[in-house]
Amino acid sequence: MNYSKKTPRDISLEGKKVLVRCDFNVPMKDGVIQDDRRIVSALPTVRYLLENGAAVTLCSHMGRPKGEVNPKYSLAPVAKRLSELLEQEVILADDVIGESAKAVRAACKPGQAVLIENVRYDAREEKNDPEFAKALAEGADLYVNDAFGAAHRAHASTEGVSKYLPAYCGFLMERELEVLGKALANPARPFTAVLGGAKISDKLALIENLLPKCDNILIVGGMSYTFQKALGGEIGASLCDAEKIDDLRALLAKAEGKIMLPVDDVIADKFDNEANRKTAKAGQTPEGWMGMDIGPETAKLFGDKVLSSGTVVWNGPAGVFEMSNFSTGTRAIAQAMADSKAFTIIGGGDSASAVELMGLADKIDHISTGGGASLEFLEGKNLPGVACLEDK
Repeated sequence: MNYSKKTPRDISLEGKKVLVRCDFNVPMKDGVIQDDRRIVSALPTVRYLLENGAAVTLCSHMGRPKGEVNPKYSLAPVAKRLSELLEQEVILADDVIGESAKAVRAACKPGQAVLIENVRYDAREEKNDPEFAKALAEGADLYVNDAFGAAHRAHASTEGVSKYLPAYCGFLMERELEVLGKALANPARPFTAVLGGAKISDKLALIENLLPKCDNILIVGGMSYTFQKALGGEIGASLCDAEKIDDLRALLAKAEGKIMLPVDDVIADKFDNEANRKTAKAGQTPEGWMGMDIGPETAKLFGDKVLSSGTVVWNGPAGVFEMSNFSTGTRAIAQAMADSKAFTIIGGGDSASAVELMGLADKIDHISTGGGASLEFLEGKNLPGVACLEDK
């Protein structure tokens, strides 16, 4: 797959009407935006279009309104925040492709931006319906996709509209493709992946794709217990993907020592922050106890690996980091990444939340804006929202 895509820099924008797909799916609570990072990260593309004389229509999804209009998922707070950040009014249409959207888009002048309502208010968005995609494209001269977080989905606003308009890559999307593409194709070595999370079934394809590319794969989190079980260890009441055990044995046999597993675990007698806890050697968890975090020896061992690497990709926490007593391993890895001279990449999701919480986000070279999309990219899958963009 070609990751070198045309961007708005490759075209004259003066007087053009541009439809831009952004990822404004920001966390909301009682109608208040909790974290505006996704809005801020769309600004370079939007500003460039406005400064170069384009009339810009922005679109995005928010949450899962299931194809129905639901005020809880309205983009009104996003329009307000965009107006503040751009220091110019961004009018919100009341609908997606109805009379309001048509009028608002038609009235949009060069140098102005408007926003249409949540594209998922219409059930045809997620079905990638051609008529709906055509209506979204109506009146625009070109399409720019800057929503990396939604690029792994073939929806009308992420892929369908490219059938009706020349499709370009936004600057946020461009950065994601450059960073993740370089990590896979030409990383500074040693190249280390730290992979965590609960379920091994979610990460098996990722490990398979990274094995030939990485020098080290450090396994942490809930999925490490299935590995321990595959090696004949006792894991008590820890998480276990029993049907994957044979797959893991086969994987370990061909891994040539690249896969490193925890040497000790912090275990607890119940799934609770206040549970009794102790440190156990990996594969020696007694009956009725469960693994909750990597142990101190593992944290040191894995931290040192991260510190001595040239490139590090991290996806998935090292333990139940939402519980303070079981967040030590995740913190240790986050700190090692912050201190490392390596080029550090966090593949979105919980690992991104963890470094935010710890105040280390500005010490990481690249935090991906798309959890699912970055995962599928690193698995070597084609992303429909990228494949549909014009190659350089």
